[in-house]
Amino acid sequence: MVTGDQVLEPGWLAVSGGRITDLRAGSYDGAAVRATTVTPGAVDVHMHGGGGADVTAGHDEIVRAVAFHRRRGSTGSLASLVSAPVGVLCAQLAAIADVVEAGAGPGLLGAHLEGPFLARAQCGAHDPDLLVDPDPAAFARLLGAARGHLRTITVAPELPGALELVDAAVAAGVVVSVGHTDADYEQTRAAFARGARAVTHLGNAMRPMHHRDPGPIAASLEAGVACEVIADGVHVHPAMLRLVGPQRLLLVTDAISAAGCADGPYHLGGRAVEVTDGIARLVNGGALAGSTLTMGAAITGARRAGLSWPDTVRAASIRPAALLGLDTRLRVGGAADLLAFDERDELARVMAGGRWI
Repeated sequence: MVTGDQVLEPGWLAVSGGRITDLRAGSYDGAAVRATTVTPGAVDVHMHGGGGADVTAGHDEIVRAVAFHRRRGSTGSLASLVSAPVGVLCAQLAAIADVVEAGAGPGLLGAHLEGPFLARAQCGAHDPDLLVDPDPAAFARLLGAARGHLRTITVAPELPGALELVDAAVAAGVVVSVGHTDADYEQTRAAFARGARAVTHLGNAMRPMHHRDPGPIAASLEAGVACEVIADGVHVHPAMLRLVGPQRLLLVTDAISAAGCADGPYHLGGRAVEVTDGIARLVNGGALAGSTLTMGAAITGARRAGLSWPDTVRAASIRPAALLGLDTRLRVGGAADLLAFDERDELARVMAGGRWI
């Protein structure tokens, strides 16, 4: 049992009323659900959709996407929005706020605004025509539309006005993540000095690292900020998980609506996507367009890349939760959100709110 603070071999816990009521080392001889490994539920801070549902498509699809990922390991998720006109993003943020406030999507923790303050040279799957320079007035509109539920925002720090936007976001309690950036080493370090605390999918949609031009990758690793990695074996080589290291690694899915669905045509932010062998790419240009990953599978991937169970739990649950000011550790009095894995380190069961889902 990997609690987040310690490993109990063996260990057991009891649950009542959605809370953990007892947790101890040692064997349990009574009737119980048994598993090879038990961990806290995962927290995914970067998710665009899943189960055929897209979080930009309104109330019902937000609820469906969150429920899909909840059953596959993400007992907490942020709904991530791709670049769009500010007015459209405001409507999407308001829809996410409606779901959170109505309690209609258990596990939905708020919104992640991935665009539109991104670099055209590193737009990835975002529509370059929709990207704009950071603007305080636009950010204020977005913040107001989210009604306190905008939790994270991705910004390219080299853009005009970016550092001022970092200041505004930090002052508003929004976590700033550096990403989709062509920034050099110094520009990236400047964003961290102003309060940026994370990196959006390290290695993807950013200037690559060179020994004479270390860029945002080296700056992020040196700064020790939380570094998102998409552990699907496609976006980065598994060695990157080990290189990022246990003090910085943060597992995310970057999943789109195609997660859990068959290969075929999909859309992301209005752009045509084709999924082949589970890999999502833009029809025009072939850029990777999110993933079809789930957090349960990401955890399995991290284990197969050689990460210990404690390091994997920190990356999948403890660190992303802490970024949002939450505590997901398994502890007496804590929420009964947990994952059970089999002997192959594959997700077997999910408990959310004290109930097997």
